[in-house]
Amino acid sequence: MRFLVKATIPVEAGNALVQDPNFGKRLESIVSDLKPETVYFAVEGGQRTIYLIVNVADASQTPGIAEPLWLSFSADVEFVPIMNQADMVKATPSIAQAAKKYGQDGAPTRRRERVAV
Repeated sequence: MRFLVKATIPVEAGNALVQDPNFGKRLESIVSDLKPETVYFAVEGGQRTIYLIVNVADASQTPGIAEPLWLSFSADVEFVPIMNQADMVKATPSIAQAAKKYGQDGAPTRRRERVAV
């Protein structure tokens, strides 16, 4: 199963990391070990963020992905299941079936707004 792994590095930890002369080698080693389909680097919410697209065959593999990011970068790590276009096409029949069973007369249903109390 394909996941988007988002690793957000806190500012203070990120500042220390980029001053470490071994930072580039450590980052390269982690990316090499994780073998992502692709990796992107960005700033989100004012923090250094790494996005990796990885294939996970079994849930037991997720700690092996998260631990290097936690231990090396003090990162907050999120796993989001994702689909490519071929996956979406394959999922279309089950989406249509759910819409027919749970939708209102086949019409799109509106999501209720969440209200903070």
